[in-house]
Amino acid sequence: MYSIEQKYRRLRGQLQLGLLMLVALFLLGTSWFIVVEQWSWVDAAYMTMITLATVGFGEIHPLGDRSRIFTIILIFLGLIAVGYIVNRFIEAMISGYFQEIKKLKQYQQQISRLNNHYIVCGLGRTGQQVAREFLAENIPFVVIDQDPDIIEAAQDQGYICIQGDATLDQHLHEAKIDRATCLVAALSSDAENLYTVLSAKTLNPKIRAIARASTEEAVEKLRRAGADAVVSPYITGGRRLAAAALRPQVMDFVDGILTGAERSYYLEEIRVDSNCGGYIGKSLSEARLRVQSGALVLAIRRQDGSLIPGPTGDTLLLSGDFLICMGTAEQLRKLNSILIPVQTDGPLRPPQR
Repeated sequence: MYSIEQKYRRLRGQLQLGLLMLVALFLLGTSWFIVVEQWSWVDAAYMTMITLATVGFGEIHPLGDRSRIFTIILIFLGLIAVGYIVNRFIEAMISGYFQEIKKLKQYQQQISRLNNHYIVCGLGRTGQQVAREFLAENIPFVVIDQDPDIIEAAQDQGYICIQGDATLDQHLHEAKIDRATCLVAALSSDAENLYTVLSAKTLNPKIRAIARASTEEAVEKLRRAGADAVVSPYITGGRRLAAAALRPQVMDFVDGILTGAERSYYLEEIRVDSNCGGYIGKSLSEARLRVQSGALVLAIRRQDGSLIPGPTGDTLLLSGDFLICMGTAEQLRKLNSILIPVQTDGPLRPPQR
């Protein structure tokens, strides 16, 4: 099974082969009539053209037996070449190749317009779930995977896809990594994720890199390679299973607000920056964020990385702080009108599921 880009290259190669065959036959026929029959190049080219076109104009000069046999062979080969080209065109029309080529051009245009987007490397089970979450949150993202079957299935779902090896700089450049906000390395092996993180950080040192790891050893190596966050499905899954067994109500609540499954409350992170000048240096009670928006500030992450859980009214808002907030979609919209969100579209809409 071929991806859109592969189909485009395959069809283009086949048509080029057919045209090359015709050009070769034209040059062969012209050369024959010039050398063997001693015709001028104009007469030789004209005779070759009407022979390949099978228009039936007849001989412009009398031909010897050798040239007549050659002309028969030339007509036969010309019919094969023309038939091959026509067959490729008919197959392309029946199979919808031209529509897919148009779709490929649209994908390329979409990729060229990407900015502050996310890159998902690997569309296995983990990568597919990441892509679904991004799609539900209406986050712009592009997928990189080597498997043509996976790419075609992803394109059918409306994903912007690049078929290639995410560990190679070439395909990361195609995904416009220099303009990307975040990269998720969800490839099948820890080594591939390590190479992907290293490449991503080299090409764009400011990008946030999140990697999947299978072992605890890989977690540490990925962090040393520059990954901003490392998630092990096995370790995290085990912890969540234990938490679901020991604290089921807490887990249901956390899952609901993290995924938006309850469609009532959501979590959002909001950064306090220079655009929030009127609130920098004020305490939470003075800023009256809860009163103005109804959203609850659950924690504050300082610029130095320290975390303040359950901040009190006396806690000051400092430039570079990240506010971890909970509220309804409407409450977060109100808070968005006061402070600047990390993602422009973040709290403006609830996830669509």
